[in-house]
Amino acid sequence: MNTLHTADYFVFFGYFVVVFLYGYYIYYKKRSKSISAREFFLAEGSLTWWAIGASLIASNISAEHFIGMSGSGFAIGLAISTYEWMAAATLIIVAVFFIPLYLKNKIYTMPQFLAERYNDKVSTVMAIFWLLVYVFVNLTSIIYLGAIAINSISNLSFELCIFGLCVFAIVVTLGGMKVIGYTDVIQVAVLVVGGLLTSYLALTLLSEKFGFGSNAWKGLVLLKENAESHFHMILDKDHTYYKDLPGLSVLIGGMWINNLNYFACNQYITQRALGADLKTARQGLLFAAFLKLMIPLIAVLPGIAMYVLHQQGMFQAEMVDELGVLKPDHAYPTLMNLLPAGLKGVAFAALTAAVVASLAGKANSISTIFSLDLYQKYFDKSADEKKLVLVGRWTVIISIAIAGLVAPALKTLDQAYQFIQEYVGFISPGVLAIFLMGFFWKRTTAAAAMTGALLTIPVSAILKFLPAWTNGWFPDYPFLDRMSITFVLIIIIMIIMSLIKPETKPRKLMEVDVKLFRVNPGFIFGSLIIIGILIALYTVFW
Repeated sequence: MNTLHTADYFVFFGYFVVVFLYGYYIYYKKRSKSISAREFFLAEGSLTWWAIGASLIASNISAEHFIGMSGSGFAIGLAISTYEWMAAATLIIVAVFFIPLYLKNKIYTMPQFLAERYNDKVSTVMAIFWLLVYVFVNLTSIIYLGAIAINSISNLSFELCIFGLCVFAIVVTLGGMKVIGYTDVIQVAVLVVGGLLTSYLALTLLSEKFGFGSNAWKGLVLLKENAESHFHMILDKDHTYYKDLPGLSVLIGGMWINNLNYFACNQYITQRALGADLKTARQGLLFAAFLKLMIPLIAVLPGIAMYVLHQQGMFQAEMVDELGVLKPDHAYPTLMNLLPAGLKGVAFAALTAAVVASLAGKANSISTIFSLDLYQKYFDKSADEKKLVLVGRWTVIISIAIAGLVAPALKTLDQAYQFIQEYVGFISPGVLAIFLMGFFWKRTTAAAAMTGALLTIPVSAILKFLPAWTNGWFPDYPFLDRMSITFVLIIIIMIIMSLIKPETKPRKLMEVDVKLFRVNPGFIFGSLIIIGILIALYTVFW
């Protein structure tokens, strides 16, 4: 039944009160007499490594993972886990090569890097790109999926769910990055516990269905035996979903472009580490990498279990929409509805925690970019710290409100997770190209960077829609391969432009010293453990 009982409401409101009181405590205990812009946006120097790692994961993991990734687990299988497991390897690279460069050069926002390395035009164009994507793709999809999930496990209306999520996220975000960072520790703990409970339920259901009683371990064995096709990380070309996860491209192609852009050039990810010292930032990213390894256990595994149960004749009505169309994204909410009173409240709180934490992190990044890179630069150059914080808070409210109004338009989606990845991927190749070229090739010009920024969406769009326009004459590449092609094309164009017309007055370049890339033995040890686990996973589930 899609209703919450008294015990569920008690658990949920207990979670809400704990988060609110802890956030209030952090805000008043650690605040300055007059909060500065850098303190509000970056929690300057006050986040510990475990708060940085937890906050990064809390901002990253949201309804698109619980609902969207579980739906992709139902439709595709374990292969969708490559987004999480390859992200663990990516975070190590970011910690070694990118974060030290940002911290050494005192970079606090991604547009700031572009302004200092290239010029204000490149910075402004990309700032606008990021704001549009963050509001109309990221915030909107998170609110939509979160509302769908909460609506499906409660008797609350879809519209009320949207309103409640928006208000909760605004309350958390207005305290600034410091409050977000420390409350995210609670959010991560809640979403992990709630996620593991739901995974446990899925496995015991499977065990009971096959007559083995409530045995979660036996359920895991049955899962592998009855969904063998769903336990391959590398898909063959004849696989139905090869276009979503094109074979080896997830290891050596577009997945790296997707992940490096997301974790190295993305304000709401890097922002957690930009206010810390290098050692703390690296430890936080390594902790986040370890957490990434376990996400498929709580997000993908339930979807595969629901696939097996559906194949056995269960949940036939629950897995289709009003038109009778199978909807993989219904898998997780259907499973949550089976939890007993009290535990359902924990899962409800976990889902809400994931949504709110992610919304808060993204909204804070939106307000950071708008306030520091647009408002202060173009609207009020003399704005003091107090005014910038006020503008940042109003930006939070307005951006979440806009996303909440747009969210219902996403009701036509099938697998929302794949939609998010594909359309965010329209700008990823260009962004990564101008960052990598900016850091590691001193001859890269501002004109070349601007061209790369402006070309990424048109080239991506042409590669996506040209096959339909030419009736199949042009190859229909999987979107990860399209990202690789776009990235290579933009790099080539930027190199040619920089060589043909070099800068007449080169700007001051970023300070790049190989000594910055040295890491301590503890970091090396932790990284080797992660890489070893990844090699084992891909070997077993190839």
